[in-house]
Amino acid sequence: MFALSSVKPGQTVKVERLSGGGAVRRRIMDMGIIKGATVLVRKVAPLGDPIEVSVRGCELTLRREEAECVEVSDAGLQGRR
Repeated sequence: MFALSSVKPGQTVKVERLSGGGAVRRRIMDMGIIKGATVLVRKVAPLGDPIEVSVRGCELTLRREEAECVEVSDAGLQGRR
């Protein structure tokens, strides 16, 4: 597993776990980023902040520190690009 903030544009990953707590975790979950969700990283700003992703048909923008709270894996998604 690795952080969503380390994923390159164009890659699709699966959410495995949300770390962090309080308001940040709740905000991420309210946006639809929950365990088992598939996330496509669309764009990453030149300095790495913010990160634009697609989740469940919605375009979202995350701060780098928010993306670091989302642990993902690419297991089983190689054929879905």
